[in-house]
Amino acid sequence: MLDKLALIEARYNEINQLLEQVVDDYQRAAELAKERAELEEIVTRSQAYRQTLQRLEEARTLRDSDDPEIRELADQEIEELEPRLEQLERELKALLLPKDPRDQRNVIMEIRAGTGGEEAALFAADLFRMYSRYAERQGWEVEVLSQNETGIGGFKEIIFLVKGKGAYSRLKYESGVHRVQRIPVTESSGRIHTSTVTVAVLAEVEDVDIHIPESDLRIDVYRSAGAGGQNVQKNATAVRITHLPTGIVVACQDERSQLQNRLRAMSILRARLYEMEMQKRQEEVDAARRAQVGTGERAEKIRTYNYPQNRVTDHRIGLSSYNLPAVMDGDLDMFIEELALRDQAQQLATGLDEDEDDDNHR
Repeated sequence: MLDKLALIEARYNEINQLLEQVVDDYQRAAELAKERAELEEIVTRSQAYRQTLQRLEEARTLRDSDDPEIRELADQEIEELEPRLEQLERELKALLLPKDPRDQRNVIMEIRAGTGGEEAALFAADLFRMYSRYAERQGWEVEVLSQNETGIGGFKEIIFLVKGKGAYSRLKYESGVHRVQRIPVTESSGRIHTSTVTVAVLAEVEDVDIHIPESDLRIDVYRSAGAGGQNVQKNATAVRITHLPTGIVVACQDERSQLQNRLRAMSILRARLYEMEMQKRQEEVDAARRAQVGTGERAEKIRTYNYPQNRVTDHRIGLSSYNLPAVMDGDLDMFIEELALRDQAQQLATGLDEDEDDDNHR
């Protein structure tokens, strides 16, 4: 770890020198400033780690002093510095973990009603509102790309874009099956029903990230069957795109122009194909930690929303909140932060295992 930190500090110092030489090249200066900002926290913690390590070594040396008072002071300092050094080491290992290149991207979220009929569709609408409120709290924008509404305010399916820095890094943990237990508004006998909704989380993908040959696409244009005014009804503005190699079908009809619907459909298709490729690579690298993020097809539920007990439980981490209204109003940070910590711990454990394997090979 110290070798890695030395290289990072050397690069940080080099960037500072380069910035003094490129004052007239604004683009290069901006690139260097961005790289420096990415390294700054690591360098700050690294310097604190080295200083703490040096003080600890000095204190351990003073333990051999003939003066009992000096030995006592040394013991006190060691007692204070050892946990501090361990904490800094944990923080540095976490900072040195490889970053997911998708973390800073916008997100395409797909919410679909599962088992439970109309009640599942209503809960899909509740989840859409929950994520919209969470996005609002983060200062992000939400843009609906496609929706299939039911008669009483639910969604059979809704696809939307969340725009904001770091959106994927936070929302990627929401992918999977969400279960709700409550008395449906359509239930006259007052019985509690269990319904499910699937959530898929996809990082938005640029054209340059994934190339889709035109020959792989079948594009159908038709008249919208939903609401949208006379322009939508009279003209063939709805677009359905089929990706022939995989059979993936994406349809968009909410926009007034065929071009806008086509652009939206292609954006969703690119995100799905990119996610499939990322999962394929992850499975090849590490079969034990298969990437499930973004599929919305997990066999096991990830979270249960129990209305009678005012409880939300995330089954992956065994964490419950007993303030269901707050969660449904977008207060998701307690779950997301704990899931991020668990993910980080797993990556650290994997890295330690790999380090041990390398040491054994040596």
